[in-house]
Amino acid sequence: MPITGNWIFTAAMDVDPDKEALFNEVYDQEHIPFLRKVPGVTSATRFKIDTLRITMGGETKTVDSQGVPRYACILELESPDVLTSPAFAKAVDQGRWPTHVRPCTRNRHHTLHKVI
Repeated sequence: MPITGNWIFTAAMDVDPDKEALFNEVYDQEHIPFLRKVPGVTSATRFKIDTLRITMGGETKTVDSQGVPRYACILELESPDVLTSPAFAKAVDQGRWPTHVRPCTRNRHHTLHKVI
């Protein structure tokens, strides 16, 4: 699928193992739908890390992903100003995310990229 936004925001994190089912349920059924409704968010997609085997320079190797968060979400944005908008602030604190899920996450990484 082609990137349609001008900016890419990523949020990556790990979750306590005993809260993983709740994390996935709330992310899929509440958090992503709230984020998709924010003006200026053109898409929202979740990812879970997998084993990376790659051939480069004639050698196939498995890349160690230790320390990299297991889960990630990519938001395509029209502008980085979306991230400081009242609508975004409201969306990230709706539903069970701030009270039931966010406290169970760790190793959080956030990045912003300009599409070139």
